[in-house]
Formats: sequence, structure tokens, C-alpha cells
Amino acid sequence: MSIHESPNPQRPLLLLHTALAPAMHERLQRQFELLEAAGIGSARRSELCAQVRAMLCNAQSIVSREQMRQWPALELIVVIGVGRDGIDLDAAAELGIKVSKAPDVCAEDIADHTLALLLAATRQIVQAHEFVRQGRWLQGRYPPTLRFSGQRMGIVGLGRIGRAVARRSQAFDMSIAYTGRAPKNDVPYRWCDSVLELAAEVDFLVVCASGGPATRGLIDARVLQALGPQGVLVNVGRGSIVDEAALQQALQERTIAAAALDVFAHEPQVPEALIDLPNTVLTPHMASSTRQGLQAMLAQAEACLLQHFGLPEITD
Repeated sequence: MSIHESPNPQRPLLLLHTALAPAMHERLQRQFELLEAAGIGSARRSELCAQVRAMLCNAQSIVSREQMRQWPALELIVVIGVGRDGIDLDAAAELGIKVSKAPDVCAEDIADHTLALLLAATRQIVQAHEFVRQGRWLQGRYPPTLRFSGQRMGIVGLGRIGRAVARRSQAFDMSIAYTGRAPKNDVPYRWCDSVLELAAEVDFLVVCASGGPATRGLIDARVLQALGPQGVLVNVGRGSIVDEAALQQALQERTIAAAALDVFAHEPQVPEALIDLPNTVLTPHMASSTRQGLQAMLAQAEACLLQHFGLPEITD
């Protein structure tokens, strides 16, 4: 539906806060009236405010209390992706708006990417690639790198992603320790009471925790100091968890050996210092982004919408 057309009252009006591939757009149009959030003027918003019943977002979308109040008929917010940090969950609960849980379908993809980042950082794959491309091998051998197998792995947040990272790490003969909200009774890994304690006892510190006030700035200068000059930090959780200024200083001063980051505090903006440093590996928040994973996330979002409104399955 364009921003000028009137919605079909027979179908729920779905507000899109994320771009959709044409095929997904066409599928959802069979059961929903679709309205692009971008470009809606105040007059059009006033006209439709009592008709929008659901909202489709991505993991980077920001939906505040004020935005929710603009749509008094809103019943459901569905997030495509992992994490609901940008959704005011307290406001949603108070207003009686259901927010879809983050899908479980991406944990394996994110764990794969985590190990790829860690391998790239420890064995300096990116730097060695450039070494060869620039013809520097002709002038001498590449210097030794850090060992990967058999090291001590520390995981911050042992949810589905953290557990998938742990399983892969065991295949590389690593010892596993972790910290989080509370110890888990169903895992053999060693529990640490704090991230500071964990950092002091491991070689690799992998952040898989969720964002939000409770974890903001959790990885600070003290934690990086505890991780030490042979330590490597990987963050696939949320950018807000790492104090980026402290990390920049720790990398510049070689307080830690390296960092591999898939998430940043102010995406898509990345601090110049992190880009310029030779001991970083940076990817654009793509750990969950595989073709198969995206297809599964879209299918889960579609199923959530159809179930909420009691609509039949969309057939090809």
C-alpha cells in the first residue's frame, strides 16, 4: 500500500520499519496491508494511527514509548533478527503490546562467525593476506602469531549463542569458562562470578551477552587490563557492552593483543581509531547474516504474524 492509499479493513495493517526483499513483501501482502514507515507525514499518521495493528522491525530498529503511543491500536511488534535492544520493552508491557522474542535460528551462524573472527585475530589472517598482496613476503617471512588450539576460552553470556561457541571451542581442545546472570546447572564449564575474574583467567574473551543498561560498558579498562597482553577480545553481542574508548587505548598500548568486533556502539559509525589499528578485525554486524539464516528468520517472523492474527499459512 502506498502512503496515499486507504487500507483494506479486511486485512490487518502492518507497519514496516525494515526493508523487505520483494518476495517477502509479496508474500505478506497476501494477508496484510503493508505500510512503509519511511515517508509517512503527520497528517497520514493521524489518519492511520487507529488502524496499524502490527509493526515489523529489524534488530537495529528503535521503537520508543512515544512511537508506540502514536499507534494506539498496535498489538504486536515482530523483530527480524537477534536482539530487541532498540525496543522499549517496559513501555510495550505497560501498553499491552506483545514483542516477538529473538529467533533461535541464528545461534549456529553467529557461533561460526565468532570462531572465524577469533581465528582471524589470533592467526592474523587479514594482515597476512595483505602482507602477501603487497609483495612484502619477498622481503622476509611473516612474524609468528598467537596459537589458537588448546587455549583458555572465556564466554560472557552462556545463552544459545554462547553454548554454540563453547561447543566449537571444545573441538579445538580449549578449556571453557563463562560468566553471566547465574551459573548453569546443565553444562560442564567453569563458572566465574564476574567478568573481571573471567578475563584474568582466560586467553580469549568472547562477548555473547545481550545489550541494555545491565551490560552497558561491562567490558571496561579494568577487564581489558585483566585479559592481558596475550589476550584477544571478540564481541558478537552488542556494541554498547564494550567501552570503545578503553578498548582503543588498550589496543594502542598493547594492553591486549587484538580485538575482533562484529558490533559497535553507534552503528554504522565505527571509530576511526579502531579502523586504523593494525590489531583489529572488523565486520559490519553480519554474524547472523547467512542466506539460510535470513530465510529462517523471515519464516519465523511470518509465522508469528499469522499466528497472532489467526490467519492461514501463506502458500506459494
